[in-house]
Amino acid sequence: MKVAVVIFPGSNCDHDALHVSGKVMGWDVIPVWHESAELGGADLVILPGGFSYGDYLRCGAIARFSPIVEAVIRHAKAGGLTLGICNGFQVLIEAGLLPGALLNNTCLEFRCIWTYLKVQATNSPFTRELEVGDLLRVPIAHGEGNYFAPPELVKQLAAEHRIAFRYCDEHGKATEAANPNGSVDNIAGILNEGRNVLGMMPHPERASELVLGSADGKRIFESLNAAYADVGW
Repeated sequence: MKVAVVIFPGSNCDHDALHVSGKVMGWDVIPVWHESAELGGADLVILPGGFSYGDYLRCGAIARFSPIVEAVIRHAKAGGLTLGICNGFQVLIEAGLLPGALLNNTCLEFRCIWTYLKVQATNSPFTRELEVGDLLRVPIAHGEGNYFAPPELVKQLAAEHRIAFRYCDEHGKATEAANPNGSVDNIAGILNEGRNVLGMMPHPERASELVLGSADGKRIFESLNAAYADVGW
């Protein structure tokens, strides 16, 4: 699989994404600068975490107008695999590829902690090797990760099985205490209607090797590997 990792001024998780794609998964991976207008024929595009353009205006608001984002939009709308992590999730929302909004954490603090995620949907290329109810131990690092959507949209996302992950405790309970940022319905990641775009605030690339404290995040990349091998995902 060929992977493009998009780099904006202020990205700081691009090397993590490049590492897990190339060294851990063995994929053909290329860095793509934000001024580029092409993705180099990538099968999977990763928008990594960080602080694109210093998070001025809103997180992802300026990055959305980078030339490369138009290529990302075309790729996603054509059914291409697209993963936005943390700031990448924010960019995908600003670009209109995912619904809702990401607000300041309700604690009004930057949170950099380990969290547990409960798998909610498995009929996607990002989660096909997982089971509903599986728990993943994955870190977060953000100040504006509070996912918001009106009740009717949350209901629609749930009905269409487009909520990929929810924050939970170590026992799998989606409690208020286990919610690190105040996200509505403990939502940690969502899918688009075509199920080929995933946005998530936690960092699976930072939990893909045991030396980092958890390899649970690798299961998401293994799912993508299986989906690529099976064109009929």
